[in-house]
This record gives sequence, structure tokens and C-alpha cells, in this order.
Amino acid sequence: MEKIRLKFKSVSEIVGSEEIGLLILTDEDEQRQLAIPCDKAMLREFGLRLGHAQVVGRLLPEVLWHVIAMQTDLQFEVLITGIIEGQYRALLMNTETLDPVAIRISDAVLLAYIARLPISIDADLMAKQSVPYDSEARGVAIPVNTISTDMLEDALAKAVEEEKYELASHLRDELRRRKKGEMDN
Repeated sequence: MEKIRLKFKSVSEIVGSEEIGLLILTDEDEQRQLAIPCDKAMLREFGLRLGHAQVVGRLLPEVLWHVIAMQTDLQFEVLITGIIEGQYRALLMNTETLDPVAIRISDAVLLAYIARLPISIDADLMAKQSVPYDSEARGVAIPVNTISTDMLEDALAKAVEEEKYELASHLRDELRRRKKGEMDN
């Protein structure tokens, strides 16, 4: 599998939604970006770290990583491997043994940020899911297949209410695709 190295770029709130935000990752050359949906709790976690809050050094992720680093010389990387039911799949990989541990994508990005771990993504997945990066852009495009089913249903209701029928059709098709996938499994 060919991998592309990513770097954490920023956190963004989604206008009109207090419960969901986006973690923005770019390739190393900052040509392409990947938007990863996250919950309000994760927005808060990143806010503490980006704001350099004094308490950060005593928070559980930092303390546990400090203990791991003191006790071992293990090397890790975060690997983004796919999308299932609207969520990116990530692994915390031991780079020596290649032993994987599944981890929620937003937690993986937070851990990578704290521990300065490399983040990689399958090149084919990056090609499919990323959009051009523009540091001056005021908005962020996110692929519909990265949005949770609940978010899709809410977006569909809003699109119908606002008479945005083309968008509603696209959202409905994604919901049907997911439901069909559930029945096939």
C-alpha cells in the first residue's frame, strides 16, 4: 500500500452546528486537504492544546503518553485506512512490529498531535477523499461519505425544508447506499 504523509493543520467549527467540528489535515506540500468530522468534546480537547492551556500537561492523554515514552522506545504512527458508515477508520501502528490497534480517528489525530506521531493515509483513499487545499478559503468541503448517518438525516431534512432538491437527492442516495450495505452484511 502506498501511503501519503499528512499533517494537522487546524480545527474548524461547522456553521450552524454546535455539536460537530472538523479537523483539517493536509499533505506535506499543502496541496490537498482532508476534513475529518469530530464531536464537540474533541473540539474542546484541541482548543485546550491550541490555546496552550496550563492544565494540558496534566491531562490524561499527555500523562499516558509521557509514561509510555519513559518506559519504552516503541515507535508508532497513525494510519488512516478507510471509511465505514461515514467514519474514517484509523489504526495506531507499532512501526517495528506492525501490530495495529484500532482507534477512533479524532482520538488518533489528537494523539498524533500530542505525541508528534506521523499520520499517513492510503494514497488511493487520499485521492478519493481529499480536496485542493487553499489557506485563504473561508469554507471547507467534506465528502458526504464521511458524515454520520444521523448528520446525513438532519442535513436531508434541512435541504428539503430549504428546497435544495439536488442536494437532498444526493443525501438521500447516500443514505440508501448505507442502508443497502447494512442489509447486505
